[in-house]
Amino acid sequence: MNESGLIGQRVLPQDAREKAGGEIRYLPDMAFPGLLVGKVLRSPHPHALVRRIDASKARRVPGVRAVVTRENTPKVHFGIVLKDELPLAHEKVRYVGDEVAAVAAESEEAALEGLAAIEVEYEPLPAVFDLEAAIAEEAPLVHDNAPRNVPGGVHVERGDVETEMARAYRVVEGRYETPMMHQAALEPICCVADWREGTLSLWGPFQSPFLIRQYLLAAPLGLSLSQIRLYQTMVGGAFGGKLDQRHYLVCALLAMEAGRPVRLLNTLEEELIATRPRMAAIIRLRTGWSREGRLLAKQVRILADNGAYTSLSLPILSSMSMRTDSVYRTPCVSVNADLVYTNTCPSGQMRGFGNVQATFAFESHLDEVADVLGIDPVDLRLANATRPGDVSVHGWKMLSCGLSEAITAAAERIGWTEKRGRARRGGGEGPLRRGVGLAGNMHVTSNKPFATSITGYDFDGSAALVRVHEDGRVTVLTGEVDLGEGVTTTLGIIAAEELGVPLDRVRVANVDTEVAPYGLGTYASRVTFMAGNAVRVAAADARRQLLEVAARVLDAPASELDVKDGVISVKGFPHRRLTVAEAAQRGFALGLTNVVGRGEFHSEPGPMDVKAKYGNQTMTYSFACHAAEVEVDVETGRVRVLKVVAAHDLGRVINRLGAEGQIDGGVTQGIGFALVEELIRTDGVIRNPSFLDYKIPSSLDAPPVVEKVFVETIDPAGPHGAKGLAETAINPTAAAVANAIADAIGVRIRSVPITPEKILGALGTLNGGRA
Repeated sequence: MNESGLIGQRVLPQDAREKAGGEIRYLPDMAFPGLLVGKVLRSPHPHALVRRIDASKARRVPGVRAVVTRENTPKVHFGIVLKDELPLAHEKVRYVGDEVAAVAAESEEAALEGLAAIEVEYEPLPAVFDLEAAIAEEAPLVHDNAPRNVPGGVHVERGDVETEMARAYRVVEGRYETPMMHQAALEPICCVADWREGTLSLWGPFQSPFLIRQYLLAAPLGLSLSQIRLYQTMVGGAFGGKLDQRHYLVCALLAMEAGRPVRLLNTLEEELIATRPRMAAIIRLRTGWSREGRLLAKQVRILADNGAYTSLSLPILSSMSMRTDSVYRTPCVSVNADLVYTNTCPSGQMRGFGNVQATFAFESHLDEVADVLGIDPVDLRLANATRPGDVSVHGWKMLSCGLSEAITAAAERIGWTEKRGRARRGGGEGPLRRGVGLAGNMHVTSNKPFATSITGYDFDGSAALVRVHEDGRVTVLTGEVDLGEGVTTTLGIIAAEELGVPLDRVRVANVDTEVAPYGLGTYASRVTFMAGNAVRVAAADARRQLLEVAARVLDAPASELDVKDGVISVKGFPHRRLTVAEAAQRGFALGLTNVVGRGEFHSEPGPMDVKAKYGNQTMTYSFACHAAEVEVDVETGRVRVLKVVAAHDLGRVINRLGAEGQIDGGVTQGIGFALVEELIRTDGVIRNPSFLDYKIPSSLDAPPVVEKVFVETIDPAGPHGAKGLAETAINPTAAAVANAIADAIGVRIRSVPITPEKILGALGTLNGGRA
């Protein structure tokens, strides 16, 4: 049992009052002496040769201080996984919004005037937008070195799938589609860059500062890592969108050309046409089942829309292709998934990292299987659910697993037995029909094969420094980033618990790559697990140093000392005491000039055959099941989500309030994916490039009730038993809502978003033309 009682309590995020009061300064609020305004000239064509660029007039515009084009930027291909991008377009542009040139000026007006003065001559080329058309032999190539527009894929065979299909009692097939969906963070992508005395400095809401420094700056600019310094500013939302953006490189190029600091801030339209939204996908599933409802074999065929450039799309596709195979016991599987270039904005990572698309498809498919077999969907999932100690078909080892408990709890709390099938049992008279549905899910807590592939090091870990100041306050330094989800509070709780000091004495600093220990950043739901372990080790090291000093001052063995509420005392003799601040001060006289604890945690999941994609991805996995109740108006097609039950195996809750907030946000984003969100594209042009037309759920669209159930499996590898939560909080929601809609109206819609038009169309088909 923890001493202070902090673990598992509902702790207000440490910056909550400042955020609520508008006191937090985000990058656009910050002042920099001599700051110039940056603007980007973007391609109006989805695919074209760039015959000529003339920027001479732009350079003569009053107030313009720098112009960069292909003529004065490196022709160095870069990318985190696949190097298929250039800093600015050279021979070709490949999507509407592709970066062609950029200007830095004294004012926004001058910068826009400078952009307008740049002359570009294009020769339009045939373009591809449709996934299935893009892989045809005669299709135009987006990149000449990618035959059939396929830069890579995932192809895995485990076991004899065809034999198992042949002996199956039933084989069920389905085709599912998911759209491009934007991260829609409140704060647009932005940064400030400055180049002076041979050092490039950038300030911004970076999601992974060390990876950005390595791949998006050092490599294309030809600089050493020590020449680049990134300062993390407060993040106004990210959801994956601020991990990898060419934006940062363009800002750096402008600053290096101007010799002055430059701020580059996306407009909201640029956010929607030129960043990296969640990739669209077509997912085909074919599964074989025994009479009793046991999964025998699974075939997966995926086409995923890469857009014009690749970045992290290959590992996203890997997640989409294989993650659901470990949610349920899958004896054998065949995966054939291709990433497809199209002349649209590059797709990329968004919360869930491919898992959201796959979960929508497979969990929808499971309900269809249940109908075919005549088995309750809950019973079907429980019969096949992964359990503790299992090793999945891909070699993933389940150190802890509360999936069955989560399924059972979600079903019970939603009222499954009494509510399921009401419409079909005659409870659907009138225009309003109600239904319930659920969906299971799992997610990694970090991912060593991915980390190794992107860093080039055999490394997946985190490091931390914990410094105890002479006034007793504590600073935690780590290379990981708080994206607004409150991880600084979580890490602060872990440090305070280990040190025995009040939480309000602990501050987790923003990342500065010059002084913070190396960190991979915030992705793969890794920070609580990875950084939490590192902080705990570092805080224990700092505590050891404090107790060494106190032992000499109090004349007692360190093993006989206790620390609580910032006071060190001899066990059983509370009057023999000194404060943590006094111990830090006395350390100077005893030769311990600074109390600085060092901690590292390395994920060691075991051997991995990278080529075969077989082996443990991480040390542990999180599980969840969401159940939803919906109301569908069959006259208008409108859907209301009445209630969501979110049951989560997150190991152990560190901050209950933070965990609840993660679930509330994830559920709302999942409802957006299910019902309203889609970047609508016609011939490569985004048709809804504003947040008036690109719909996201508001507080009015959130369910009146989101009931949280925490299945605390107390993971043996996690800090205080904790695992990740962020992405399992979004992954199952869309599938649960889709299944509930099918229960309500009696017809399955296999593409999201499930709009009123789709519902009315489906009902018209079902009822002989009567909606």
